[in-house]
Amino acid sequence: MTVSNTQRYPMTWEQAVDWLRKQPDRAPLVRDCFFDDPLLDAARRYHAGSEWRAVRELLPSPPGAVLDVGAGRGIASYALAADGWTVTALEPDHSPLVGAEAIRALAAESGQPIAVVTDFGEKMPFPDASFDLVHARQVLHHARDLEFLCLECRRVLKPGGTFIATREHVVDSESDLAKFLDLHPLHHLYGGENAFPLPRYLSAFAGAGIEMTAILSPWESDINLFPETLGDKRSSLARRYLFPFPRLIPARFVHWAGRRLTTPGRLYTFAGRRP
Repeated sequence: MTVSNTQRYPMTWEQAVDWLRKQPDRAPLVRDCFFDDPLLDAARRYHAGSEWRAVRELLPSPPGAVLDVGAGRGIASYALAADGWTVTALEPDHSPLVGAEAIRALAAESGQPIAVVTDFGEKMPFPDASFDLVHARQVLHHARDLEFLCLECRRVLKPGGTFIATREHVVDSESDLAKFLDLHPLHHLYGGENAFPLPRYLSAFAGAGIEMTAILSPWESDINLFPETLGDKRSSLARRYLFPFPRLIPARFVHWAGRRLTTPGRLYTFAGRRP
């Protein structure tokens, strides 16, 4: 999902991503963000990767109707469709690089039947109780109205439906937010980045009537760690504490260490359900 630009930023989201793709030293970042072409290759790589394997563990079964909110280039829409979901991709940006036109091209080339709707998550053009799953990858922290967006997500979920929001940026204070935005590689170009405190996310879910079933902290899932993995994190902790056998480090210790992080913009993933 994109947010409205302001005149003090020189680029749109599409122009900022295009600029990033042209920087030779940023090629690894472009690939890790799945901004590289061919888009179908990037989507297939996402579907085969550790992040999606971890997301798949949160998905209900059997597959049904899913709304992919703020679908961007469509990599998650593709993964959902490839796993048997009936996918509607909601994306307000019409861009052929990072928006709805990119998703339509991906659907056509891959043969996956992805329906594309160009609108914002805060005003979803769908009837109540339309979807078995609402999925949002790196979306909520861009919301113009977080609380209303969460209300809309709940509204379009069927009773008992699943809500998943992955890789959401968390900060602890206004000064942390400023630090995060200063370090972000694209915010200075298009001005669309943001982050919220963890209690703000949880309050928005509770206020919308979404019951949490999982709150995954930064080192609790490959979803948040990608392009790293939990195995990589075990290895780095083993080096730090001079432990010879990384695989024997308990997962609960890795999770505990991750929950103690205060890094501005660290990633969380949330799963919940509509009662």
